[in-house]
Amino acid sequence: MMKSNNEIAEEQARAWNGPSGRAWVENQQQLDEVFRPFEALLVEPLAVSQTRVLDVGCGTGATTLAAARRLGSGGQASGIDLSEPMIAMAHDRARREGSSARFIRANAQEYAFDAASADVIMSRFGVMFFDDPVKAFANLRRAGAAGATLRCIVWRGAEDNPFMTTAERAAAPFLPELPARESDGPGQFAFADADRVLTILRESGWTKSEIQPLDVPCTMPEAALVRYVTQLGPVGRILQEADEATRARVVEVVRPAFDPFVNGPDVRFTAACWMVTARV
Repeated sequence: MMKSNNEIAEEQARAWNGPSGRAWVENQQQLDEVFRPFEALLVEPLAVSQTRVLDVGCGTGATTLAAARRLGSGGQASGIDLSEPMIAMAHDRARREGSSARFIRANAQEYAFDAASADVIMSRFGVMFFDDPVKAFANLRRAGAAGATLRCIVWRGAEDNPFMTTAERAAAPFLPELPARESDGPGQFAFADADRVLTILRESGWTKSEIQPLDVPCTMPEAALVRYVTQLGPVGRILQEADEATRARVVEVVRPAFDPFVNGPDVRFTAACWMVTARV
């Protein structure tokens, strides 16, 4: 039976306020380093004249804080995310840094943004989880001022990102409860279809929409790989609740599956993404 939008939204809220959110908080420093190249792609084009930035799906705040540093005292960077643990960490990071960045814990699909309150709306892997993406992007468009720009980085398909699916392919025989990836539902690869993304933007009122492939080399320490496998992604979510015997058995099988990506002390992979841009 097909799930309703409400059921999908509730699932996302449970995940990001539960195991997924906790895993990102616990691995914040490592994940920020892995995805730092994307942070630069979003933040470096910001100009001082673009004073109000809205960061959608900001997670633990790295891109919002980077935008605040880039803009300086003349600008304002705000981040929104539905994950309570991730937003709590973002608030704490801003306090420790003395940053002017502001954070909102809410679902960006439903939140009542002030009209025309953002000059730039950006996201690093944060817009693929809406249960109603047309409604969500229409809401974001209402937050955009006249001439505001949208810049989002999203994942392409699973077939283009073998690193991201290595763990589940290797673990599948041992984890029968492992959920299948849904190509048309909220999730990491929800925006893999470029035509679908452009249709969503058109139907939600954005103009001058463009989508360009983006292939970015990423690196993490090999020593962090087992932690990555056992805490993040579909396999990690299950292993967080699994008994020690199951965890050990899965790690024994999954870790060697990543050998093609290991280069000495580093794990190297290419993140195959889209850079999505549009205007109000």
